[in-house]
Amino acid sequence: MTSVVFMGTPDFSVPILRMVHEEGYEVLAVVTQPDRPVGRKKVLTPPPVKAEALRLDLPVIQPEKLRNSEELQEILALNPDIIITAAFGQILPKALLDAPRLGCINVHASLLPKYRGGAPIHQAIIDGEEKTGVTIMYMAEKLDAGDIITQRAIAIEDEDNTGTMFEKLSVVGKELLKDTLPLIIEGKNERISQDEDQVTFAHNISREQERVNWANSARNVFNQVRGLTPWPTAYTTFQSENVKLWSVKEGESVTTQTPGQVVKINKDSFEVATGDGKSIVILELQPSGKKRMTAQDYLRGTGSKLAIGDQFE
Repeated sequence: MTSVVFMGTPDFSVPILRMVHEEGYEVLAVVTQPDRPVGRKKVLTPPPVKAEALRLDLPVIQPEKLRNSEELQEILALNPDIIITAAFGQILPKALLDAPRLGCINVHASLLPKYRGGAPIHQAIIDGEEKTGVTIMYMAEKLDAGDIITQRAIAIEDEDNTGTMFEKLSVVGKELLKDTLPLIIEGKNERISQDEDQVTFAHNISREQERVNWANSARNVFNQVRGLTPWPTAYTTFQSENVKLWSVKEGESVTTQTPGQVVKINKDSFEVATGDGKSIVILELQPSGKKRMTAQDYLRGTGSKLAIGDQFE
């Protein structure tokens, strides 16, 4: 039986861990991030992978930082045949990369060498990519730079956002890893070097990336909003207050009004001008200090005085 240490943290990683366990691999330990305060009440909450590991009755290790830690020595002492990571959230030190006889592999949510880094799903949608996928790769000291073992692509539909793509790619990752692990164990897998000339990066989303620039095209604003939904969410400002945008679509209006101006108010939505003379239809939003709501509810209440020509910044 091949022994595994599994390393992952968010919901994306849960089906992958479950598959490894159900396929009969010997999971010696699950390594994940420490419990963190969540919500306004700051309730200490375990990461999704920890919750799944406990449900499966698997040992859990939660290092704050792996490098030079007691937890690192604990993992090394387990002497696994292979280490599998999926959105773990920390760089693995060289001592760990070199330890397993079958290596350390990563389930990465992009078609490498595109979108190395911590936010590949967000960035692919923001950039308007028509497809993305999952790469299973050997890990290296340099971020997401290891040799490619297998890849599988899927389409990004206009109806998709980061939340739906996380769910889809988690399933793709689970199935691809299920097919790939036997090849690695039998020594029959490919090992393809990444083309460094094709490398792009998807760094963790910054606060600056969350703010909508209405001077961009309607398509770019649409991609930005869905690429940041459901987290961390795009925002704009109206009358000096931040407004989160949860759901939008490209409008049919053609306008010469200043980008950011309200150009049309409908029964269940309103439209804002963008930099290419088109509009964005606001369907769902969240004014500062309020709950998430439909545009229809907003226009009945907080936004009842919204008028054509009002400016979003």
